Formats: sequence, C-alpha cells, structure tokens
Amino acid sequence: MPRWIDAKLVKTTERSDTTRSFFLELQGIESFEFKAGQFITLDLPIGEKRLDRWRSYSIANEPNQSNLIELVIVKVPFGKATTYLWEKCQIGDVFKLKGPGGVFCLPEKIEHDLVFICTGTGVAPFRSMIKDIHRQGKQTKNIHLIFGTRNRNGILYAEEFKKLQNELENFDYSVALSREEYEGYQGYVHNLYLEKYKEEDKNRRFYLCGWQNMVDEAKEKLLARGYEKAQIIEELYG
Repeated sequence: MPRWIDAKLVKTTERSDTTRSFFLELQGIESFEFKAGQFITLDLPIGEKRLDRWRSYSIANEPNQSNLIELVIVKVPFGKATTYLWEKCQIGDVFKLKGPGGVFCLPEKIEHDLVFICTGTGVAPFRSMIKDIHRQGKQTKNIHLIFGTRNRNGILYAEEFKKLQNELENFDYSVALSREEYEGYQGYVHNLYLEKYKEEDKNRRFYLCGWQNMVDEAKEKLLARGYEKAQIIEELYG
C-alpha cells in the first residue's frame, strides 16, 4: 500500500451534539489492513505546514477486509481541523490518508483480564478491539469497558455495547457520568475503576485512552494502588 492514499468521505453520522462519525472509503484498494487499536493520519487542506494540516485519529471500526473505515471525532472549539470537517467538507470530498500506525493493540493471545478505561472519543480503539474479538470469536479472559463523560448526551455507542454485553462472553460495560444524574454510575471515571479493582491483581491489564490529564491521573492512581507499570498501557489524545 502506498504511504499516502486517497480517501473519499462517503457518510457522516451524528453521535452527540459535538461528536460525529466520518466514514472514509479508501481509493484504489479492496481491503485496508490494520490492527484493532491503530490510527490513521489525515492531511487536511487547512494550512501550509504539515503540522498545521496533519491530524491523527483512531480507527473506530474493526478490521473487516473492506476499504471503509470509521473515525469518531469530537468538535474542538475554534479547532482548525474540526471546523473544516464540520463546516466545509462535503460528502464526496477526497483527502490524503496515511497509515495505519501505532502499537496500542492487544496481544495475539489474550492471557489477562482487560480493563479498558476511556473518556469521550477515546472509546474508538476499544470499540475496534471489542468488535474484532467478537467477529473473530477470540477466546479471552474478562473484559470491562469503562466509559466516562459529562452527561447522557455524550455517551457514545451505548446501544451497541449493551448488545455486545449480551452476545460476548465475559464482556462488561460501565458508564460514569460526572455532571448529570444517571441510573448507572454518577461520578468521575476514576472512582468507578478504583472501587471495582481496588485489590491489586497480577492477572489484570489496564488500557487507558483519552485526554492526557485523564490518562496521567489514572496511571498515577493505579500505580499508587500497587499495580505495576507493565500492567498499564496508554494512548494519549492531546
């Protein structure tokens, strides 16, 4: 596959007031090969220098032998990239795309309990991983996805994860809302996993994805509980 290829925008879906899925069809190939958890980089027409133009986003769908990928992106106030994506680009527009990249992936053989902790669009690589496990019928230990956001409107892929809870053995799904009353867990995401996993266990791996301050805080809290650095795998979003 060439280093840069054309990707055509074929569909968008509103996920919340500030979050949207962008579906890109990669041109000239039948199947885009990547590992669940990896990201791609878009070259957007928003500046002259590459640091102005390039934006990286995790792939939100599972590897499925197609040339279609989904990116779930939150609109950043005054952000050049998301202002362009929300206000200027149209269905049929073509971008340059590079990838896949990144090593935020699961091992081929899963031998530990997995705890996925994320906020907002940090759920994207975990959705890819979980759907890949489900599609392949992989044998796993326990998997717990813990998703944090401010209010009910910000919950992403809720119905899909609830359905997977019924279909995928050993998969559990929790939501923490920090700013709104909720029939589930009300509070910050940190409180939820610290209560659930307060006893250190060598057979557990924590995967963290989201904004840097959330990831840094989670890592610090887990280390303070006695977990080792090797048990904590992180991906940063800004």
